[in-house]
Amino acid sequence: MSETHASDRPAGDYVVMGKLTSPYGVKGWLKVYSYTSPMDGILEYSEWLIELQGKRFPLQLVQGRRQGKGLVAQFKDIDSREAAESLAGGTIYLATRELPTLGRDEYYWYQLEGLKVVTLDGIRLGHVGYLFETGANDVLVVKGDDASLDQKERLLPFLPGEVIHDVNLDTGIMTVNWDPEF
Repeated sequence: MSETHASDRPAGDYVVMGKLTSPYGVKGWLKVYSYTSPMDGILEYSEWLIELQGKRFPLQLVQGRRQGKGLVAQFKDIDSREAAESLAGGTIYLATRELPTLGRDEYYWYQLEGLKVVTLDGIRLGHVGYLFETGANDVLVVKGDDASLDQKERLLPFLPGEVIHDVNLDTGIMTVNWDPEF
């Protein structure tokens, strides 16, 4: 599974890929917090859509690199610390059409978030709220909702063939092999 996160998508088909956090140096570079895995995968995309203070605008990536434990990036026409400072806090979106096509039974996280989660016996557990990584496997956070068995939040390992029985993006349903009492 490839990691990308989505929250509120702007008009069109975009997915949240990270944040611009703060200026780096005096020549307009910015620190980037990436939601991609691997972290520097975000640097493979040259056109970023930035959302800041309710406005959206494109930025053209000139270059980027790892810096310490994070990333830094330089953008076209952003050539001073002040210009970089004005972008700090911006959310980075990428067009989903730009993302690599995945193989069968592979999913981006944003595709799984919001899916209804139902057991093999047809019991609705809720919906996928979000996912997170652990050392062993990714974990689904399933949140109970008005249509589910209860309002309980459940953590399910993302283990296709074991816990994850079926993912149907067309119907918006993920079928899981999971005991509702657990």
